[in-house]
Formats: sequence, C-alpha cells, structure tokens
Amino acid sequence: MGRTMRLIEAVRDLDFLEEGSTVYAAKPWSEDSEVIVAPEPDSGGLPLNAQQLGLEYFLEVFLAREFLTGWMASLKVEPTLQDKCRRLIQYAMTDA
Repeated sequence: MGRTMRLIEAVRDLDFLEEGSTVYAAKPWSEDSEVIVAPEPDSGGLPLNAQQLGLEYFLEVFLAREFLTGWMASLKVEPTLQDKCRRLIQYAMTDA
C-alpha cells in the first residue's frame, strides 16, 4: 500500500493523489524526504508501511491542495515546484 517517493514528487502530483489519503514523510522534512501517500488506518495512527519506514504524519492530501490553492491565489506569479514544497513544509510545521 503506497509506493515511496520524494516529498517534492508528491507535491508535484498532488492533483492526482487520492483526496482521502494522507502524506507521511521522513523528518527532517525537506524536498528530498521519503514519503508514502496512503489512507489513514480506520484505527487511527500510522499505516504499517509508514511505521516500518520511520515516517510521520505530514498532511492530508485535501488539506495540502486547499492550502496551496489559497496561497497561490494571493500571489502575482506562479510559484515554482520548490516554492510550493517549501511553503507546504512551513505550513505543516507551524499551522497544521
């Protein structure tokens, strides 16, 4: 369940990820953090494969989409993929 990828790849593919899934990422969070995108278990907590890889909750896919949409609406230019990734990390660390 859930293949591993880098955080920047998950941000790039955000519009194609299952809306009900959650991103689990290796700390310290960076563009190159290993992540999986998987549904949260019914019992809560982390999916088994996220636990096995030492990953932690990052953000739900729908929250990441909503946050980026709102943030980008306030900008005059399209942010780079790296900008989007850095801003999501900042949001996950301070506001989520």
